[in-house]
Amino acid sequence: MKPKHDYYETLGLKRGAGEDEIRKAYRRLARKHHPDVNPGDKAAEDRFKDVQEAYDVLNDAKKRQMYDQFGFYSESGFPGAGAQQNPGGGFGFGGFDFTDMFGKSGGGHAGARPEDFSQEAGGSRFSDIFSQFFGGNRRGQRQPEKGADLEYTLNIDFWRSMKGTQAKLNIDRQEQCATCHGSGQSGGGNVLCPGCNGSGTVTQQAGAMRFNLSCPRCDGTGRLRNVCTHCHGDGRVSARETVDVRIPSGVQGGDRLRVAGKGNAGTMGAPSGDLYITVNVEPHAFFQREGDDIRIQIPVTVWEAALGTKVEVPTIDGRALLKIPQGTQNGQRFRLRERGVNNARKGKRGDEIVEVAVQAPKAHDERTREILRELAQLHEEDPRAEMWAKI
Repeated sequence: MKPKHDYYETLGLKRGAGEDEIRKAYRRLARKHHPDVNPGDKAAEDRFKDVQEAYDVLNDAKKRQMYDQFGFYSESGFPGAGAQQNPGGGFGFGGFDFTDMFGKSGGGHAGARPEDFSQEAGGSRFSDIFSQFFGGNRRGQRQPEKGADLEYTLNIDFWRSMKGTQAKLNIDRQEQCATCHGSGQSGGGNVLCPGCNGSGTVTQQAGAMRFNLSCPRCDGTGRLRNVCTHCHGDGRVSARETVDVRIPSGVQGGDRLRVAGKGNAGTMGAPSGDLYITVNVEPHAFFQREGDDIRIQIPVTVWEAALGTKVEVPTIDGRALLKIPQGTQNGQRFRLRERGVNNARKGKRGDEIVEVAVQAPKAHDERTREILRELAQLHEEDPRAEMWAKI
């Protein structure tokens, strides 16, 4: 019954991790090991499945509580002889004969009578303990369950993130079975289950203990149904679907886009999960994004910086004219208003920040060196004098 790997270790978490920590760890590892990011890598695919399995249990409060206490989670409930899943999703203690266990010498406490550990006494106490995990001894159909969310990663270049784009994703998901319309049953009526005579439960003996278990033939419904041959009773089938995704302008790396209803289909008519797409933006050669601002470094010559000039600088909209004031220093920054990223949510644009990089001339010839020496004689001030004065 124990899982083949520790769920907390799989997600890189400590026991007692919060819900946010679990979700963040899952999203990070799902993006890292997703088959679309690692095509043909069987180890990454197996790792992705382990991450998904761990998240499915730890993200559900009931499943996690059971896993933390017993070291496993099973849809069929508590492990035991012939244990089957109850229609309510669990394990029944209604047929546990506690008189057999405690009515003998050496069992129970001093002065205990067999009737003290009857179904009404001990049975109800044990049932209360485990009902939080296994749902008691309820009968009925399995309950509808919303489909799981799916996580995908989309790589786009810098310009597509700036302008916005339309992308097509091929996703593998579970969709509703078209043959049975999600019911899991084929045509025709159902009949009384001969295994339990319509009661939905069967009794099994394990040593001195008797258990009331959900009937394995009818899943505790008391009726036999004709299972759909296309989906084998699950109501869902695996399929690949092409999904059109609109990438808004201004999207940045790490943003998550939600496509409602494009996760796995739910069971028994329950709604589908959602598709979450994490955007990864490739870096640009010289544009750098910081929030809604764009930063760029442009080279200028010594004489341009000293005398002042106007230079053309690239922006995400094209070229723009920037005035370089006389005496501009290396590393000095200038702001071009509303030349940054268009933030559709805020309804405004960022700025472009231009940093000046003053480049010294290359003195390859004697004439250039002579001019530089003359310049040095005209300006004999020590640029480091102020620094030395403060030491």
